[in-house]
Amino acid sequence: MGSDANSSGFFKRAGQWLVYALFRCVEAVVNLLPLVAVWWLGRALGTLGYFLGGKYRRLALHNLRIAFGREKSAAELRGIAREHFKSLFANILCGFKIPLMSEAAVARRVTAENMHHLKEAFDAGIPLLHPIMHASCWEVMTQVPSIFIQGHHPASIYQPLRNPYLNALVLRRREKLGYKLFDRQEGFTGPIRHVRDMGMLGILVDQHAGYHGLWCPFFDRLASTTNIVALSAMRANALILPMMVYDDGPARWRFVCDGPLHNPETKPTIEGTTVAINQALERLIRRQPASWFWVHNRWKLPNPYFLLTNSSYRRGWSFSAGYDMDRLQPFEILIRSPNWLGDACMAFPMVRAIKRGRPDAKITVLGPDKLEELWLSMPEVSRYIAKPAKEGWFAVARRIKATGVHFDAAVLCTNSTRSTLEIWLAGIPRRLGFKGSFRVKLLNQVIPEPKTGGEKQHHAHRYLHIAKCIGADINQPGLLDAGVPPVSTDGTIRVGVCAGAEYGPAKRWPLERFAAVVNQISAKHAQFRWQLFGAPGEKEMGEKLSAMLQAPHDNLVGKTRLSELIAKLRECQLLLTNDTGTMHLAAALGIPTVSIFGSTCPIETGPLGDRHTVIQHKVPCSPCFERECPFGHYDCMTKVTPEEVAAAVLKAAGVATGE
Repeated sequence: MGSDANSSGFFKRAGQWLVYALFRCVEAVVNLLPLVAVWWLGRALGTLGYFLGGKYRRLALHNLRIAFGREKSAAELRGIAREHFKSLFANILCGFKIPLMSEAAVARRVTAENMHHLKEAFDAGIPLLHPIMHASCWEVMTQVPSIFIQGHHPASIYQPLRNPYLNALVLRRREKLGYKLFDRQEGFTGPIRHVRDMGMLGILVDQHAGYHGLWCPFFDRLASTTNIVALSAMRANALILPMMVYDDGPARWRFVCDGPLHNPETKPTIEGTTVAINQALERLIRRQPASWFWVHNRWKLPNPYFLLTNSSYRRGWSFSAGYDMDRLQPFEILIRSPNWLGDACMAFPMVRAIKRGRPDAKITVLGPDKLEELWLSMPEVSRYIAKPAKEGWFAVARRIKATGVHFDAAVLCTNSTRSTLEIWLAGIPRRLGFKGSFRVKLLNQVIPEPKTGGEKQHHAHRYLHIAKCIGADINQPGLLDAGVPPVSTDGTIRVGVCAGAEYGPAKRWPLERFAAVVNQISAKHAQFRWQLFGAPGEKEMGEKLSAMLQAPHDNLVGKTRLSELIAKLRECQLLLTNDTGTMHLAAALGIPTVSIFGSTCPIETGPLGDRHTVIQHKVPCSPCFERECPFGHYDCMTKVTPEEVAAAVLKAAGVATGE
């Protein structure tokens, strides 16, 4: 084993040395050319790179759409992207040659702007911190320190290269003129000590900071941003001066200082300073957009937690005082709804948790056209994409694209391969859900099955597990409970009755028993008013039940659209029901229920919350989840008596049974 390790180490070092040798060869060739020729050669290679580098071209255009999509045309964005590739390649090649030139030769090709801010800080005895960016030829800054140094001791923090030969070479080149470099992996104690000793420190701040960053607007899009500059400035009582390098003609560059970010005596917060740094960087980039490093994924979507309430995000998000939230670009989330009304209602808590997961979240729901009114009744949902029942994969994908929305992520509540394929065809970059049947290859974030220890789990908690796995806080109050049920103002107690169940007869308590409950209660309590609800295919059932009732009631079975059903349920103080979608809808609206269960399991599909009463008589074969009783006698249902249901209704309605 030791021999294998030594052999592996040898080949690794040999490979690193070959890369180093290749670099020196390219450097030697470039050094033979005049700097201007190198610059033009780089621009020619950049033009080629734009057309051949499809992945990076798409990334640059994606980033440019985020930054300027609301103010520039697609043609203008493509023009900036092409110019960026030319600038990037030209400056990379010039970066090979510049360290081989004298400082005086390089200085003749560099101008500086607003450097009086550095002199004023030195005269006042204030150390400096410079937020800097990957822009233009940033390598030139270490080669002409005399252009911008006004007395401070220059330094910067760097990320070591993995190739030790290249890393040693780069360090020698950058430190040859007195520029001190601090290894980022060694922490910030040394850099802060340097700043306190009248130093100036450059820190790259324009990259995605992952879970350790503060999420704040950058071009009005939330981006994870390092708070190192703000923290260091507070500890060293330093002045923050953002700087950027620009192209200034063929093989020429310009250093620009944006001016003091704040007065260190005002004691700003770390969050406020970090937000202000992003604002300053945005101003500098806008001055010459093509110079910035657009091929870096600045607005990267973290994996797995792209919602920001997970404990991994220690710093959360922050905005400047008075920030107009209407300017904030939305984080677009598409949620594929379950196909059944009850299942969709049980997904409501998940949607609430996702919506609260980040301040820029905007939710679109895709699902059957029959559920459109349901989802649009939910304040957390901004739009609905109605999917006809027999529409094909490509048609659904086109329907999603037709919205014109660039969705950032899709959450699938369904387990089918078909629904996943529709999302995949729509080109949504992050697709997540449970493993499902054959769709795992179409998902790029598979949600692990929740660990229940063998215990049954309610479907709502299963959906909430999805939200948890993408960073939502599922323990916050108000996710399961939609609100307070209405209070009667005229003394009337309005009770809805849902005696059907589309799933099948195994879930239906006999009609005559529903009628017995209504008649028994109304005979003694005149304040009850009943409303019969049901699906369009249950009209005949509604007429039969209505004919059995000897109490004031409205027969609305099959006569209400979903939006009208929601409105009518909101008028009720209680719902008496089988295990139906209407039961889940009432629970989602905060309406208490008395629910009769037989062949199904209330632990998995019962109404959530402590406002609900479930009546079930267990028999050896329940829950069987069959549509029709295999034995034909429905013992699980017939054991439930009208007397016990009537007592439960009176108790839930707050009426004493002794009256």
